[in-house]
Parts: sequence; C-alpha cells; structure tokens
Amino acid sequence: MTHLPTTLSRPQGDAGAREVAFAAGIALILTIFFLPAPPILIDLGLALSISLSVLILMVALWIEKPLEFSAFPTVLLVATMLRLALNIATTRLILSHGAEGVTAAGYVIGGFSRLVMSGDFVIGLIVFIILITVNFLVITKGATRIAEVGARFTLDAIPGKQMAIDADLSAGLIDDKTAQARRRELEEESAFFGSMDGASKFVRGDAIAGLIILAVNIFGGIAIGVTRHNMSAADAADIFTKLSVGDGLVSQIPALIVSLAAGLLVSKGGTRGSADEAVLGQLGRHPRALFLAGLLMGVLALIPGLPFLPFAALGALMGFVGYAVPRHIAAREAEQTAQRVLEERSAAEAERDSVKEHLRPIEIELCVGKQLGARIMPAYDDLSRRVAKLRRKFAARYGFVVPDIKLANVMTLPPRAYQIRVHGAVVAGAETPVGEYLVIYGDGERPELPGEDVREPAFGMKAMWISPSFVAEAKRAGYDPVDDVSVMLTHLSEAIRNNLAQLLSYKDMRGLLDRLEPEYRKLLDEICPAHITLSGLQGVLKLLLAERVSVRNLNLILEAVAEVAPHARRAEQIVEHVRIRIAPQICDELMTDGALPVLRLGNRWDLAFHKHLKRDARGEAVEFDIDPTMVEDFVKEASAAIRERTESGERFALVAAPDARPYVRMIIERIFPTLPVLSHLEIARGVEIRSLGTIS
Repeated sequence: MTHLPTTLSRPQGDAGAREVAFAAGIALILTIFFLPAPPILIDLGLALSISLSVLILMVALWIEKPLEFSAFPTVLLVATMLRLALNIATTRLILSHGAEGVTAAGYVIGGFSRLVMSGDFVIGLIVFIILITVNFLVITKGATRIAEVGARFTLDAIPGKQMAIDADLSAGLIDDKTAQARRRELEEESAFFGSMDGASKFVRGDAIAGLIILAVNIFGGIAIGVTRHNMSAADAADIFTKLSVGDGLVSQIPALIVSLAAGLLVSKGGTRGSADEAVLGQLGRHPRALFLAGLLMGVLALIPGLPFLPFAALGALMGFVGYAVPRHIAAREAEQTAQRVLEERSAAEAERDSVKEHLRPIEIELCVGKQLGARIMPAYDDLSRRVAKLRRKFAARYGFVVPDIKLANVMTLPPRAYQIRVHGAVVAGAETPVGEYLVIYGDGERPELPGEDVREPAFGMKAMWISPSFVAEAKRAGYDPVDDVSVMLTHLSEAIRNNLAQLLSYKDMRGLLDRLEPEYRKLLDEICPAHITLSGLQGVLKLLLAERVSVRNLNLILEAVAEVAPHARRAEQIVEHVRIRIAPQICDELMTDGALPVLRLGNRWDLAFHKHLKRDARGEAVEFDIDPTMVEDFVKEASAAIRERTESGERFALVAAPDARPYVRMIIERIFPTLPVLSHLEIARGVEIRSLGTIS
C-alpha cells in the first residue's frame, strides 16, 4: 500500500513533462519566425519536417479507421507552421548570405539543389512547378472536396444516429455505458470531419505561400546580389535561383507527403482496416479482373515496337496474384472461421460449466442410465438426425417447432432405464434391455420365442423383448421387431405429443405471429389487446394443443378468435368456437378409410350432462354440478365401452353434445388421455360417419 501513491503520481509527472515539452516546441517554432537561426539549426529543422511528414503518412496508411487519427488536423497545423517558419528562416539566410554559395542556407538545401536540379536551376524550377501543380491542383483539391462532403454528410447523419442509439438503448440491446461510448464516438466523428474540412485549407495555403516565397527569394536575391554584393546578373540569378528552388523543394516535398496523408485519411471513408488491406484486399478479391488485366499486358508485350519485358513481367505478376490471393484469402477466412468456432465452443463450454447454466430451465430432456448411454453415444450422430426428423414431423403436424431435446447421462438412474422430462418434471420413463429387440403382438398370439414379456412403453400394448439372434425368426413369423433406440424414440415422441400444451411457450407463439402475412398482422392488431391479450391467445392455442389439435392453420384460428372474442372472455368458450371453425381439419386428422368412426354418448348420458349444467342469464354453461356417484357410473360404463374398442385396435372419437363436450373431455382424459372428444357441431359437413355404438 505504501507504493500506491508513487505509482499513481508517475503518469501525472510524465503527462506534465510532455505538456511542457510540447509547449516549448510550439514556442520554438514561433521564435524562428522572428529570430535568425544558424544553418545547423535550419538543417535540423528541415530534417525534422521531412521525418514528421513521413511519420504522418505511415500512420495514415496503417490506422483502421479515420477516427483513430483524430489529432490529424492539429498535427497538420503544427507541421504547416514548422515548414512556414523554416521557409522564413531560410529566406532570411538566402537573402543575407546567398552570395557565399549554394550551402549558405544549410547543407540540406544545398544537397537537394545538387541532387534534384543536377546543377541546373532550370530543371529544379520545372520540377518545383510540377510538384506545386500536383500538390495544389490534384491532391489538395480532391482531399478538400472529400473533406467538405464528408463533413456535410456526417453532420446531417448525426440526428438519425442519435435516434438509433436511443432506440437500441430503449429496446435493451445495449446498456448505458455502451450508449455513452457510441454517443462520444459520434461526437468525435462529427468534430473530426468538421476539423478536416478546415484543415485541408492549411495545405492549399501552404502551397500558395511556397510560390510566393520562391518568387521573393529569386527576385529579391538577384536584386541583393547585384546591388549589395556587386555580382553580375547572371551569377546572381544562378546562385539565388538554385538556393530558392532548393529551399522550395525541401519545403514542398514534406507538404506533398502530408497532403497525400490527408487525402488517404479523408478518402478512407467507412472502410475498415489499414490502407494495404483496404486497397490490395479489395483489388485481390476479383481474380477475373486480374486475369483480364494480365492478359491485356501480355497482348501489349507481343505488339511490335513495345518493350516485351515490362509488360510480360506485369502480366505474369497479375496472373500470379489473381491465382494466389483468392486462395490466401480463402485459407485465412477458413482459419478465422475455425478460430471463431473454437472460441464459441470454448464459450459454450464455459457457460455450460457455470452456475448460471444450471439455473436455465431445460424444456425437453432425455435422461439415460449408464449402460443405455454407452449404447447410444457411439451412434449419437444417427440419433441426432432421427431427433431432428422427429422435430420436423411435429412442426409439420402441429404447426410449431418443439424445443431442442437435450440428452443427458444420469448416474442415479438404473443402468438400463431412461426418463423423459418436460420442464424438469418426469413425464415418462421405462427400462430397456440394451441391444435387444421389442416384438409387439398386442391382443394376438404370443410368439413362440424366448424373451421377457412387457408392455410397450408408449401405448401399453403387449410385447416381449427378444435377443438379436431371434430377430430373423420373428420376421419369418410375421412380426416386425423394433430395436431399443427406436422404442425409446417412439416413447419420446408420444410423451412430447401428450405435453404439447406445456411446450408452446410465449416466445414460440410470438415467433408464429411474426410470420403472419401483413393482412393477418392487421387483424391481430385489431383484436389484441382490445378483445384478448397475447397471453389469452396463447391460452387458446395451448387448449387446442392439449387435445392434439394442430395450430398450423393459424390464419383460420385468428379469424375464429376475432369472431367470438368480443362476446366471450373465457379461453374455454373461445376454444369451442375455434374448434367448430376448424372442424374439417379436426375430422380429417381422425378419419380412417374415408370415414369418421365415432362412439356416441347415448341419450341417457346426454340428458344427464345437459341437466347438470348450470347456465347464466344468456344461457351459456358456466358450471357443471353433477353427483360424484353418477360420475363413477359414467366412468365405469365409458371405460368398458371404450376399452372394448381400443383393444381391438380401432381408432375412433367420442361424440357428445356441444355444451357438454368440455366436461366429458375433462372426465375421459383422466382414463384415456389420447381419446379425442368431439361435439356434434365439430363434425364437418360432408364427412361420412361410421358409428361404433353408444356408451349407454
């Protein structure tokens, strides 16, 4: 703890030293405007100007986005002031000591005059004019226009971007800190492009100032050389023109470099990544363009009179780049994809191992014992495909996608047992001899095979487990043996079908509603929440699924809800009307051989249920008050009649009066949960009815 203040105070001291050094540097630049400087200091300043301009260009090339170099306008102003101060200082030296020779203003200017001009001031003058023209008319003018347009569009887009940030914050997509960071970035972006619009004028002014200073140095130097130093006009023109042009070149080369950096910065726009990635990456992503350009270079190389080697080399280079770069990009993208998958897998494993993962509810879970898990895991991919096919079947049959099914090894279960859990509650389970096959014979004759007699777990039919060695014999006897995994998946399918109502979550329902056509979206807006809430609509769909009625015809269901919702508040009343509207669908799902087999309630029980219904002032049934002994009698008679037909393998529906149907279903589902109960109004027009008898 004793070292904490020292650690905290050290960066503050460094920051203070940097501030003082920066201020001293600015003050030194200002003093050069007024005080004479020796040639050695001029050489140092010119070298600093060139190195600073190169550094600015490199930074502009390598930044990811323009906002990362938000200090560029300030740096540009400082670099411009440094060049102008050095121009004034060199002008003072040229005019005062120019008669001494080409090194009178320092060795940097003398060296540039000899290197660039080759001893001829006419060449240097032409090169200088060309540099001024390129800088002023090409680079600076284009960068200025881009900066103006960028600043205008950036400022115009600020209100929309602020509204987008507020909308994301209101929707909960981002938190307060992220919103503040985005607003701060937006402010910095607008300030940066606004500053760039003005900073580009520095470069234009610098170019104009360079021309004026060159003219002053040449004509003023000639006049001073002739009048003060008794030089001939030719000698004065030669010496002072070389010095002036050398000074102009030393000043304009850094100015050209900084102008190029400004142009690269403002032309980057919304492109992310460094300049080489943005330019070379985008050019290399089009191999056909590179191949065609290389082909054109090859044609030019073969034309008589043109040099073969340059065009052929360029054509070969473009062809090689067109071949190699796309493969390099594909390999890099594959590597990035693999890295991303690995990171996602690591994050998923970390989340799975975290405490929060144990708090997340699992909607459907298939728990297996140790021995059964060892049998399943080697064929996990095949099991996954079969489960995916099962989910697609449910989606096509019932109109919504059931949740993912999680497979878990549970050591507390018996080794050969499995359990099916819905929302953590066990809804079904059984024990399966691992590796054996199930022969279902129902009410038929038991196969003369050695095996364990059981009840088929999904439907409770008589069956027996046999060894794999007796499968061929069972098939010859006319039976169809089923492997243990298929038995388990069939049981899973039936358990899901019995719990469809629990599996339709609010999120699933919103997903179904979001896929509605625009017209039915308007219908939904009319009835929700004016006549029924979304939760109430979910309750209607759940009641339909509880009786295994598909909700795939959601448009028709919404129309039926819209008809009755203004007049009925209870979900049960709305469901009865919806069932009548979708009667053709219900009957179609229950028909066998073109006819609908039904078992009627009978006059006695129709009258009994009708008599014990209590109604309100509008005549609607609101309560069912029946003697428990009568319920027991009904259960006894109904069970005998229903079991007699179910054991023979018949598939049928129980038909009751419309007002009594919900209460008959409430009693019957305790004994026969999968038996459909219809009302007379739910039998669609034109459906052929095949009566199997009556209960009473």
